[in-house]
Amino acid sequence: MVRPDSDRWLVRLRAASATPGVRLICFPYAGGSPDLFRAWADGLSAHVELLAVRLPGKGPRLAEGPYTEWEPLIADTYAALAPCLNEPHAFYGHSFGARLAYELAHVAGAEHGDLTRHLFVSGSRSPRHPQHRPYMHELTEDGFLDALRGMGGTPAEVLDDKVLMRLFLPTIRAEIRLAELWGDRHGKAVNVPVTALYGQDDPIDGREAMRDWKHFTERDCELLGTAGGHFFLETHRRPLLDVINARLEDPNGEPRHYS
Repeated sequence: MVRPDSDRWLVRLRAASATPGVRLICFPYAGGSPDLFRAWADGLSAHVELLAVRLPGKGPRLAEGPYTEWEPLIADTYAALAPCLNEPHAFYGHSFGARLAYELAHVAGAEHGDLTRHLFVSGSRSPRHPQHRPYMHELTEDGFLDALRGMGGTPAEVLDDKVLMRLFLPTIRAEIRLAELWGDRHGKAVNVPVTALYGQDDPIDGREAMRDWKHFTERDCELLGTAGGHFFLETHRRPLLDVINARLEDPNGEPRHYS
């Protein structure tokens, strides 16, 4: 069970209906909310429990300021997750969320060992792949909004609503800044099997940006392409869930190695 003071951080989207079970803890992209994963509930295998992380600046936490540094974000997120990590679990993250999932896999692996069964990273460059320049987070407000529009993940009606954007923009910019400044913070790999997924039409973090994830796990790793652009987790949900179900079907299994 999630302890009461974790309720701000974690949303339980679906309980497992079969045993033995595994918890899938999901991390959204910059500016994203746990609602991104609600549509996954019906597509996951019966033994998978679905949780999603809600960071400051989203939903009931809208009034909370966003994190601006990685260390406190990782420490506070891990403290909220800790009650969920004493049973088999896996992490899934997309874009900024993939970076955060990788960071949490380092901490969870050290604390809980083999209970961290799998790490899914999608739409995110590897820690050693250079970030595109110029940095998006350094753009003017108009330039930043144009860049968001070009990425395609934020509905036009939201981008055009000045009141909403006044509320959401600081959090989105802060999380994109963290994502852009992120790199290899550890000098060592996680001891968790990794599945790295990219959209075949992703202009942001496609195959080339993700191919080096194999160097950041001590276990096996696979690189999988799927149809769609940067937000394929929404536009091509079914193939993605098929991959997740297959990798979590045998919690002790590992993906094949890729070169």
